[in-house]
Amino acid sequence: MRLALDTNAYVDLCKGVEATVRLVATADSVHLPFAVVAELRAGFAMGRRSAENERTLRRFLLKPGVGILYPDDQTSHHYASAYRQLRHQGTPIPTNDLWIAALVLQHNLVLHSRDRHFDHLPQILRA
Repeated sequence: MRLALDTNAYVDLCKGVEATVRLVATADSVHLPFAVVAELRAGFAMGRRSAENERTLRRFLLKPGVGILYPDDQTSHHYASAYRQLRHQGTPIPTNDLWIAALVLQHNLVLHSRDRHFDHLPQILRA
């Protein structure tokens, strides 16, 4: 399985939440959308263990099969489509999560997140 982690899933991984640790360990590849990395680093900047958290993230990103996903022109089409769908449904989601959704859809990934608002996009596979 090709897996994308939301911010809360990465935090769960770092906390050793068994289900998340097992999921990441069995994934063929693990991807962090750029918005997740930005949210993590914003949290690090506000915390007392900023350097330690940054080292942990860097070590994770250096593991084989782990990488960051960045948007491109194709991503913007997925973003626009999901945005339209959510607006028509009356179920908008936070902007960063819309970027995450667009990248997950573009790259045919399975999303691991505790955020239920991703359920408003049933085309996203969840783990």
